[in-house]
Amino acid sequence: MARSLKKGPYVDQNIIKKIKKFKPDAKTIIKTWARACTITPEMIGFTFGVHNGREFIPVQIAEEMVGHKLGEFSPTTKFGRHGGRMQRTLEQKEAEKETAKIKASKESSE
Repeated sequence: MARSLKKGPYVDQNIIKKIKKFKPDAKTIIKTWARACTITPEMIGFTFGVHNGREFIPVQIAEEMVGHKLGEFSPTTKFGRHGGRMQRTLEQKEAEKETAKIKASKESSE
């Protein structure tokens, strides 16, 4: 749900303090747990280490990210894969193609 326009975007005050200490395009990574913080134009060029619950994911802020939240660029779950018989057959076909390529490359090199 969008934040009220009269309230304005949520920007964590600790992040603003840290931005003022460093210069853009510096090699330093600013660690943060504030995933709900909105990306502002002042943040462009900085690298944030956004916590995903287990580790800090480095996020380089670009111009097209302005208006989004920091948490959008640090996924909290790892996609396993969709299961089922159909998926298994597709994976077997892929594996067969790979083995055929390897055999062909070995034969051509000999």
